[in-house]
Amino acid sequence: MRLNEVVYTDAMPIEGYGPGFFRVGGEVHQGAILTGPSGTHGWGGYDDLHRLSSLAGQIDVLFVGTGSEIAHVPAPFRATLEEQGIGLEVMSSPSAARTYNVLLSEGRRVALAMLAV
Repeated sequence: MRLNEVVYTDAMPIEGYGPGFFRVGGEVHQGAILTGPSGTHGWGGYDDLHRLSSLAGQIDVLFVGTGSEIAHVPAPFRATLEEQGIGLEVMSSPSAARTYNVLLSEGRRVALAMLAV
């Protein structure tokens, strides 16, 4: 079997998470986060559309982790992303982290917004 080293580009992978925190690229971040090509930042949740606007043209898909359980996202949040041409995939935060890491390792244009578990 041939093994290839995974090389991440500008964005950093999710390395771990726990109650109220995420570890991204060796740094621990408390609360909800937004991570992608422009780095990792705190995220104010579904009403924090300003940070998402900066992703237009940089990503094709935004994964949203809704905490420990999958939940619907508000319609205005979904509409804003659609207007910007950004695809949206909603899942639990653990699933979103795993999916994001896999697609990031493939060099895909993705970002991740996660609510804490």
